[in-house]
Amino acid sequence: MIIRYLGARVWILVAALVAAAILVPLANLALPANHPLHVPSYLVPLIGKYVCYAMLALALDLVWGHLGILSLGHGAFFALGGYAMGMYLMRQIGARGVYGNPELPDFMVFLNWQELPWYWYGFDQFWFAALMVMVVPGLLGFVFGYFAFRSRVTGVYLSIITQAMTYALLLAFFRNDMGFGGNNGLTDFKDILGYPIQADTTRAALFAASCIALALAVLCVGAIIRSKLGDLMIAVRDAESRTRFIGWRPEYVKLFAFTLSAVMAGIAGALYVPQVGIINPGEFAPVNSIEIVVWAAVGGRGTLLGPVIGALLVNYGKSVFTGLAPEYWLFVLGGLFVVVTIFLPRGIVGTIDHGWDALKARRRAKNREKGESEGTGNDPNLAASPAE
Repeated sequence: MIIRYLGARVWILVAALVAAAILVPLANLALPANHPLHVPSYLVPLIGKYVCYAMLALALDLVWGHLGILSLGHGAFFALGGYAMGMYLMRQIGARGVYGNPELPDFMVFLNWQELPWYWYGFDQFWFAALMVMVVPGLLGFVFGYFAFRSRVTGVYLSIITQAMTYALLLAFFRNDMGFGGNNGLTDFKDILGYPIQADTTRAALFAASCIALALAVLCVGAIIRSKLGDLMIAVRDAESRTRFIGWRPEYVKLFAFTLSAVMAGIAGALYVPQVGIINPGEFAPVNSIEIVVWAAVGGRGTLLGPVIGALLVNYGKSVFTGLAPEYWLFVLGGLFVVVTIFLPRGIVGTIDHGWDALKARRRAKNREKGESEGTGNDPNLAASPAE
């Protein structure tokens, strides 16, 4: 019953992610380097980064694909979750920093800070940092969404103010007096939960955690969009005025989905930071948020599977093209978005689904015609002529 409710596609994706969480670490840690199935150590965090991006694309698709809210600011939620995890990792360095200060991170010592800012308190505990990973992006998403949706800001205007939000945060985090490392951000991490962050076993565990987190996110989003709430979200997307006139409050539906999406993006950012080893204000750049939209569009928005596939494919292509011709990557990305918009408006998965549905419709039509023909003595002329 549960499998039928969520759909086979959801469970296939979840099974693939669980299998990856088990097999990739085993191929990295258990198999010798000369084995054909061995996964190199450098590849584990790289694939883990792609998985985090896939979770971010899924978070965006929850509001864009199912509510029609084109957010150009989801990179802000991703970065805030990353900064929350980065603050915890910085506190774990302790006296092992360049300046040997057990309380202040190196950049604060360099800038002559005398004491730790109050908003850094508690980040020496993992449970507190994990809580802030969800609370900070979720709170920003809730406050922003409350005022935006209550004011009935929609369409391109909402997209513009989401981009303005992330750009404002970019400028704020660039400032040294904000206490987040300024332009350099947070880096030089040592440990996570007491384990060396550069160790192969730690990287494998972080990869597995990213896959499990994405699997849980897929289950969560799948359960939502296949519930009555999911039907209501589609109604708000396609006919908001009618939904309002029959007694529903579309702003509450939008606010719930937008807040949940922000929390998911924050978790993705928190898993991303220890695998790449740095978080800086560049993650707030508006172009990053636009790239997230490209991932969802390429894969197929509103398809659940599409954003995940789009994020994996586009970022793999980015790794290849930036290695071969880094100066042309942005042109390739822009061209890809134009091509998808013109020739594949439903994205990869959406186009496949549409073609499959059309094929099934033609088969059903042929079966009906065949049944009608057999019911009239196998004479199609009799089926078309009136009874005497």
